Amino acid sequence: MPDVPKYDGTSDPQEHITTYTTTVKGNDLAPHEIESVLLKKFGETLTGGALTWYSLLPELSIDSFVMLVDSFIKSHTGARNVQARKADIFIIAQGESKLLREFVTRFQKERMLLPAVPDQWAAEAFTKGLNPRSSDASQKLKESLLEFQATTWADVHNRYESKIRIEDDHVGFQSSTKGWEKNRGKLKGNLDTDR
Repeated sequence: MPDVPKYDGTSDPQEHITTYTTTVKGNDLAPHEIESVLLKKFGETLTGGALTWYSLLPELSIDSFVMLVDSFIKSHTGARNVQARKADIFIIAQGESKLLREFVTRFQKERMLLPAVPDQWAAEAFTKGLNPRSSDASQKLKESLLEFQATTWADVHNRYESKIRIEDDHVGFQSSTKGWEKNRGKLKGNLDTDR
């Protein structure tokens, strides 16, 4: 039996089946021997939780390799989905010019599109995705989340709400100052006319 990478139950089960069947069929076996070898040697390609699953199969419950594959895929599909969810949520990142409020909104929307994501993953992914160079509020929030690690989404929510209020006040102050500078000339002209 050639070496087949051991499957531990944390990656795509279909990929393991494809690798395994291709390897077995690549040997010089007679067509009637392939099914028997596929069934008998499959357990040797498993480790960890997948091997535990295999060892707990009831005796004489599997009649064919197709039945074994079906049971294997059903039992291990969740591992692939979990890996995809974790990878997907860690992709979300804050751009350099994005305000904290914009990043929070985008993170929440993308998080809702994914299947249920554990709180701890969401908190960790949000912290990782914060860009301290984008705004002062983002920098202070990231420092806070790293210093006092948030483990629930509610904790992250409470912390970013206060930073967003500060950011909104700061952005509002800047825009009102710009408006005052722009309109100052007009106001001076109006005062001169009134005099």
